[in-house]
Amino acid sequence: MDNGWWLLGPGIGGVVVAAGVLGLGMVRRRQGMVLTGTVLLAISTMLLVGGGLLLADPKAGLTEAIKTGGLGAGSVVALYALWLNDRRRQVEEKRQRLDTERAEHDRERVSDERFAKAVELLGHEADQVRVGALHALAGIARSRPEYTQTVLDVLCAYLRRPFEIDANDRYTTEGEVRRSAQQLIRDLLPKPDMDAPHYNLDLMGATLSRLDLSGRMVGGLRIQDATLHRVTHLDGAEFHGNVYFTRARFRGPLNWTGATFHRRCGLGSVAWDVRPDPARATFHSPEQPCS
Repeated sequence: MDNGWWLLGPGIGGVVVAAGVLGLGMVRRRQGMVLTGTVLLAISTMLLVGGGLLLADPKAGLTEAIKTGGLGAGSVVALYALWLNDRRRQVEEKRQRLDTERAEHDRERVSDERFAKAVELLGHEADQVRVGALHALAGIARSRPEYTQTVLDVLCAYLRRPFEIDANDRYTTEGEVRRSAQQLIRDLLPKPDMDAPHYNLDLMGATLSRLDLSGRMVGGLRIQDATLHRVTHLDGAEFHGNVYFTRARFRGPLNWTGATFHRRCGLGSVAWDVRPDPARATFHSPEQPCS
């Protein structure tokens, strides 16, 4: 029996050492208390399991009791190790989540600052600065899709500013800026076969020349009271919201061959230089086309 207890002592010591190694670096009080509790529980488990085996089967021998008790203690230590790894994983995930949120916040802040600066530059006297501001806005929309509708709203608002084309329909420098705005609007709109949001355009009262939305998917379009010079291209476009041309003045032909109007298309009191053929477009609303 003395030899058996001599074996029991190193076994207990081994459990304590193993638990101590797992607890290296644990400086927090709570983790230290858990480690201490784990060591005591492992020792208790070893003594109880080994002692219980000896009581249940005196013939088992002390060596066998120590081995069995050691397995029970090892299970406790293994559970502690799993718990510790899980806590480390949770801490790492939380750190990564905070880093991601911080990076996203910084991106939003930079985008907001770029957006505000670009809008401010739209009022600059130099036309090349205004063009640069328009392209900066489009760049923001491309990098941050959630800005796209807002950027389109700003571009449309720029086009709604008072503007007159001279008698020969020649472009001034401001006219070139506006053409850039029109082109950027088209570039930001998705194609009909793309899985993308339906963006709305408000060009009510705008003065436009060679407006081109061909082959693009649009939500709603408001173009009431607008003046459209040269050819207006809507061929192959899809409109998923209401479209209103009411009181618009077309100073050139409207090409809507292959265009699809899924909802209402208001054509009341439109002034045509060249009236388009309704048969060339598709109107899904039963009241189409209205005039």
